[in-house]
Amino acid sequence: MHFLLGKPPGDRLLLMGNEAICRGALEAGVAVASAYPGTPSSEISNNLFALSQEAGNRLYFEFSVNEKVAMEVAAAAGAAGLRSLTCMKHVGLNVASDVLLTLAYVGTEGGMVIVTADDPAMHSSQNEQDNRLYARFANLPMLEPTTPQEAKDMTAAAFEISEALKLPVILRTTTRTSHMRGPVTLGPIPAEKRTRGAFQADYMRWIPVPLTAKIRHGILLEQIEKGRDLAEASPFNRIEGTGPLGILASGAAACYVADAIRELGAEDEVTFLRLGFTFPPARNLFRRLLAGTERVLVVEELEPFQEEALRLVAQEAGLATPILGKGTGHFTRLNEYSPAEVTRVIAELLGRDPAPPEQPDFSELPELPLRPPSLCPGCPHHATFTAARTALEELGLAERTIYPADIGCYTLAVLPPIQMSDYLLCMGSSIGTSAGFSVATDQNVVAFIGDSTFFHAGIPSLINAVHNRHRFCLVILDNSTTAMTGHQPHPGATLTPPGYDRAVVPIERVVRACGVDMVKRIDPYRTEEAVAAFKEAFTSGALSVVIAEAPCLLYKKKLAGRAKA
Repeated sequence: MHFLLGKPPGDRLLLMGNEAICRGALEAGVAVASAYPGTPSSEISNNLFALSQEAGNRLYFEFSVNEKVAMEVAAAAGAAGLRSLTCMKHVGLNVASDVLLTLAYVGTEGGMVIVTADDPAMHSSQNEQDNRLYARFANLPMLEPTTPQEAKDMTAAAFEISEALKLPVILRTTTRTSHMRGPVTLGPIPAEKRTRGAFQADYMRWIPVPLTAKIRHGILLEQIEKGRDLAEASPFNRIEGTGPLGILASGAAACYVADAIRELGAEDEVTFLRLGFTFPPARNLFRRLLAGTERVLVVEELEPFQEEALRLVAQEAGLATPILGKGTGHFTRLNEYSPAEVTRVIAELLGRDPAPPEQPDFSELPELPLRPPSLCPGCPHHATFTAARTALEELGLAERTIYPADIGCYTLAVLPPIQMSDYLLCMGSSIGTSAGFSVATDQNVVAFIGDSTFFHAGIPSLINAVHNRHRFCLVILDNSTTAMTGHQPHPGATLTPPGYDRAVVPIERVVRACGVDMVKRIDPYRTEEAVAAFKEAFTSGALSVVIAEAPCLLYKKKLAGRAKA
């Protein structure tokens, strides 16, 4: 039995934030869930997938081909009256944003939760965008948990809020909240839940052509105002303590603030507004904070989202309470914060000299060698890059070749000794940017993309390249899994977990159906044959695709272990 199902209500489990979100969804009776994996959200999708395999759990889960499709699957289930959830990392919401902005207009019938996991400091991402802005952009309610317990409780509450407002609710985490562990008190999982919905056609609601969309936009604005009332009364927004210094914080930063107040013994000097229901802003609470304090410090990572909302409330209320934060230089818009940094700023405002945190003594330990990230030993991608490099060098093309890259393990090819990764934007961009380089330069272009990424966002770009007669070589690195995020399956994977009986969509058929005539399949470990195939592709004078097929060895080993067990 899955560990999230093995304990009765009232017991406690030590859960990661992402695991707690899954438990909260189960307690809320989620019936349909969908995702494209992406760190720091991957544990949500992995556990939901495992839970969907449990007999009698009656949860449908799918790894969708990308975040846009995942949101469409969950949205349709919500429109049919079921409780649904979709999750993704922060940049994944960009892919799904075309759905999100109109989904806000048509709304939902069953509760629908959209989990977006932001990555301040870019531990595993190409940017550190702040997805709280999507809540304001789309006019959708947003909750932000601070601890695993709140992650579970807020997930369950988000379904209730969603059904009350008939709107999807965004549950926004950051890396720290997603991956921290903490005790979580379990609630009951309903013995019965609705797993089959019924869609009621109503073109005035569900078909957002201009006539109906104008009406639905007005309804959306009415509903988000009702959401403001819910935020004011939410138990997730609360004022703690009393004192002349006001502090407003949410998410992981709220934990740092709470620790700082305790460490400084400043409980009688600080009025702390801890926010969990963070959009729409609880203006009355903001006014109480401003009116009852001499100055207010806003502690939030990334953009000045709450700071700007607080300044607006202050202006509307005619309050001159100084507001401190990013605008006053107390904090930065870069990276994630640390407990020590937050404590230092609060201590300075309180006129304290904080004791520096005690550092463990490592003086007797030898200096650790640098361990830059690299492809795993035996990774087939390494063999593919080597064969491609050999072919280019023997053809005399290596020095004039551009290597557009994509999102996946193979991005590590930017590092020595491979160094075959020159330009990267986002999922699927290697093909589109190759088209741009092919028309803008006289250089040779060799692009690399993974199998999962190809299905995610590569296919439309390949069709575009065929249609516009772009000339470059695309190398599809097919290791039969989504390796970077933990070995999730994708439509082309032939190596799958036991019992995974979904249909396989062969990559070569897709490539040929897109209109590519020059297609080569290679085993990268058969070096001479691989080099010969690459030479033929590089000198074809046409758009060519080389599919390098060899399984991820770590995944193959993991599946072999499962089979023995």
